Amino acid sequence: MSSKLSHYDRAGRAKMVDISAKQVSKREAEASAFVVLKSKILKALPKNAKGDPLEVARLAGIMAAKRTADLIPMCHPLSLSHIDVSLETCETGILITASVSTNASTGVEMEAMVAASVAALTVYDMCKGLDKEIVIRDIKLERKSGGKSGDFLRGSHK
Repeated sequence: MSSKLSHYDRAGRAKMVDISAKQVSKREAEASAFVVLKSKILKALPKNAKGDPLEVARLAGIMAAKRTADLIPMCHPLSLSHIDVSLETCETGILITASVSTNASTGVEMEAMVAASVAALTVYDMCKGLDKEIVIRDIKLERKSGGKSGDFLRGSHK
């Protein structure tokens, strides 16, 4: 891993990394987020007047992954070959997992993290009328594969 940040030039100005010399390869990433919900909110999910919050959040995450370059200034626009966002109801909230893949010269970690983040924010938006104390936590990259830096799996030590 490099010891310097790649999104800055020698003068310290922000720059988009030049990926023109990088090899196109299959790139995959998975990210997650957790939305802490009280049990009364979890029970109310199927009866939400705005629709099924989990389905709306799933679609929002998919749409967000496709718009990552519009949100994160130094991200390259990518043609994504697959996006999957899943939401699982747990005892204390909603576990969100977002998986993204492409064949490109740069990775899709940010697309996966944006998908998980926006899905979590959408759960908040859909449920805020019932509780303003909802907490979004643990937005993180779980794994990635492809590219010069190789594979990453959270919790494994190389």
